[in-house]
Amino acid sequence: MKETNLLIYAIGFAAQLLFSWRMIDQWISSEKNKKTQVPKQFWTHSLIASILLFTYGWLRNDFAIIVGQILTYYIYIRNIQIQGSWQQIPKAMWWVFLLFPLVVLYYSFNNNEMDMDRFFKNEHIPTWLLIMGVCGQVIFTLRFIYQWIYSERRKQSLLPLGFWLISLTGSLLILTYAVIRRDPVLIIGQLSGFIVYLRNIMIIRNNVRRTT
Repeated sequence: MKETNLLIYAIGFAAQLLFSWRMIDQWISSEKNKKTQVPKQFWTHSLIASILLFTYGWLRNDFAIIVGQILTYYIYIRNIQIQGSWQQIPKAMWWVFLLFPLVVLYYSFNNNEMDMDRFFKNEHIPTWLLIMGVCGQVIFTLRFIYQWIYSERRKQSLLPLGFWLISLTGSLLILTYAVIRRDPVLIIGQLSGFIVYLRNIMIIRNNVRRTT
């Protein structure tokens, strides 16, 4: 049992490491160019990390984590397509990426087990806490919906000011959820993002001042 828990946490920390690295990489690129940048590997790392964190949430019976990854998963893929990197991925892998969350969800609710109870009646996650976690994930996800619409209109992948402001708001809710849930993976993941979110807000505002 202990070995199983270690493996689950290892998957979660691997996901957060990738999520953190994409933000640090984006931050370094933005500092060099004195404006917010979106490296091509940002979205690839996001997609792989999302698969790992989705798996972590599923193994932890944590619906709040699962729903957060489902809401952003295909936005990552769309940004990879906008950047022109999707065609560089082998076609066989297209279907693996596209079908992964759907196959897992289908199995979860069609395996002759009461997974609805497993996710929504978890004795370790009271209903009020689950609602808080889901709300935090939904707000956190809105940043990518906002970013997606913003990028589609401009036909290029961008991270505008609204993206970072929504990131801060959602992150605070998820961090609160993580502390109450005593989830080290989520705590470390959210704390590592704060500096990057704040720094990108400063870079964007400095650029606005220079151009006005």
